[in-house]
Amino acid sequence: TNAKAVLKTRMVGGNPPDSFQVHGGAELSDTYVETNMMEPITDLLEEWEVKDKFNEQILDLCSYQGEIYSIPVNVHRGNVLFYNKALLEELDIIEGLIGIQDFIDTCQKIQDKGVTPLALGDKNKWTATHLFEVVLLETLGGVDYNGLWDGSTSFEDPDVKQALNYFKELMTYVNEDHAALTWQDATRRVYDGEAAYNLMGDWAEGYLKTLGWTPGKDFGWQFIGGSKKFMVITDTFGLPKGAPNPEGARAWLKTVASVEGQDTFNPIKGSIPARIDADKSKYDPYLTDCIEDFGGMTTILSPSIAHGSAAPEGFVTALNDIINSFITTGDVEEAHQRI
Repeated sequence: TNAKAVLKTRMVGGNPPDSFQVHGGAELSDTYVETNMMEPITDLLEEWEVKDKFNEQILDLCSYQGEIYSIPVNVHRGNVLFYNKALLEELDIIEGLIGIQDFIDTCQKIQDKGVTPLALGDKNKWTATHLFEVVLLETLGGVDYNGLWDGSTSFEDPDVKQALNYFKELMTYVNEDHAALTWQDATRRVYDGEAAYNLMGDWAEGYLKTLGWTPGKDFGWQFIGGSKKFMVITDTFGLPKGAPNPEGARAWLKTVASVEGQDTFNPIKGSIPARIDADKSKYDPYLTDCIEDFGGMTTILSPSIAHGSAAPEGFVTALNDIINSFITTGDVEEAHQRI
């Protein structure tokens, strides 16, 4: 949050960095492209002959009015439920889940056995919104969820209200001290065997690996809503107008765009490449699952609200406030009206 504030001050003040990380989608276009602070880089991708190496839906998140303004270095998936395999076995809980109601029923069984079902750390407001948007995607489905951002789906849709009901119920299964924890603290609860599940983006997978866990052996994963629902967050880099070292910035962007750069960065970060020609042998079983879903012909990519891809910053800030207030009040009607 501090870094983003400093960046905005520098950009507005005419003192841009050579490049910077920005989420593809509204965070890029609304904040920096529409305000005429970024150089189009379509010609660079064409010069490097890599434009056709990227998933088209991801490039759309990096584009505005026909021009590309940033290069996606990765793709994160947001609708992932990570779990402690040994703990679920000890509790006699089947690993596979179908949907939100199935998840809620399973949480009840775990809670009945004296264990926290779902670890949450919403000291920073976005994590609660992240949980809500995953429930919203599962409830609406990919097409109708995406329709919220082009006007084809109304926020008055009864399924939006139903998502709030599901979210309210899930909050009865989280740790009582959730407001004092960060997302890392919550993920750590799963590692320590103090909670069964953590619903988080796949950066949590990278974190669990740094703690020494092996994917598929120590922890498992489930994609809420099934393999064809894909909540997407993409980290991208662009070229600001007035960059002090534009040639160095272009060299950096060329590295970011290369398959070698992406295949070096992503296995460590806990994300998958935005390029479609990645070397799958470099990726662990979890990331390989994501790569296969990402490339699936019937997979619908749905932009994250919490991470700035789906909606402008003002909307995200307002929704963070609504969701965090809703956690306290539990008033579904009021929250639905405010949304």
